[in-house]
Amino acid sequence: MKKVASKPSRTAARTPAKARPASYARPVAKAKAVAMAKPVTKAKAVTKARPVTAAQPIAKASGKVVPIVTAKPAKLAPEPKPARLAASPARVVPVTAPRSSAAHPKPAATSMLMPLHEGIVYGPVRSRRLGRSLGINLTPAHLKLCSFNCSYCQYGWSEHSRRASEPGFEHWPSAATVAKAVAVALRSIGAQKDRVDRLTLAGHGEPTMHPKFREVVAALKKVRDELAPGVPIAVLSNASTLERADVCAALAELDERYMKLDAGDTATLRSVNGSPLSIEQLVAGLKKVPDIVVQAMFVKDRTGRVDNTGDLTVINWVGALDRIRPKAVQVYTIDRTPAFPYLQPVAPARLREIVQRVRLAGFPCDVYGIPDPPPEPRKA
Repeated sequence: MKKVASKPSRTAARTPAKARPASYARPVAKAKAVAMAKPVTKAKAVTKARPVTAAQPIAKASGKVVPIVTAKPAKLAPEPKPARLAASPARVVPVTAPRSSAAHPKPAATSMLMPLHEGIVYGPVRSRRLGRSLGINLTPAHLKLCSFNCSYCQYGWSEHSRRASEPGFEHWPSAATVAKAVAVALRSIGAQKDRVDRLTLAGHGEPTMHPKFREVVAALKKVRDELAPGVPIAVLSNASTLERADVCAALAELDERYMKLDAGDTATLRSVNGSPLSIEQLVAGLKKVPDIVVQAMFVKDRTGRVDNTGDLTVINWVGALDRIRPKAVQVYTIDRTPAFPYLQPVAPARLREIVQRVRLAGFPCDVYGIPDPPPEPRKA
């Protein structure tokens, strides 16, 4: 019989231990497991074996290949912060109405804007156009409520508009409340031997948006006739509510009507005033109000995004005046910090040119807020 040599076992076929490379992974894994098996406490650092690389030094101990383990300090869990939110007062977040798509981009508000009025009566204030004026604010206190969003407004941007959301009537001062506040102010002015040139419906919003505007006008006329006879009652309005018959009737009962019109085309109107109305709608409304004085604010910025001083823009504006036929026109530029912080006042020479165009069209026109031109030298 032939002797058959037995096949070597798989274990024997493996590489002998002494021929194994120094980077063999079994001792490393063992060392790693031993290092990771230690309990992690605050007093001891966690030791974690790093993978052995060619650049890592190797130490020989007891004939075994053991990688050098670098220990890192354990990361302690952060201590919980004290519950300050529970003790702090709750914030009041104002709910704002969606802004109109017609409004221009709004940069961050500046801190130099005029503060909103806290009550109904303010002043008397010195007005460039109205003299010593006792202001009357009909919009809710601490709420700028306007149908326009003018770039030059001294009270900042309008977060609420009539078409977006109209506060309930309980937030508006009643006609009796307005009359009482004006009576108290007039008696105080009389006791101080002071005087006023006008009672002016203005404030930090559009006064004709008051739901009971005609009742307010009637109550004011009674107070004026009793305490300040002969003092005219005026209104500053942007002419955006003239679709209401009661507003038109109330305006006709006032002594003076100063109506805003800063542009003669819809594109400029929306750029300068953020108006939701077209120029055709404004012109149609202004034609219904008798003996109005048109007030026009001319502004521009460095980029040209807001500018109603160009030749074509002024021509369109004068054309709108010709359709409205106002009693007079008043022209001026910014004198206070505007809502759009990049606006610049218009040069006096340009304002005088605009005034001259209005006068050539046949309307009395005055300019405010610029120095008088130097007198012409006398001829010898």
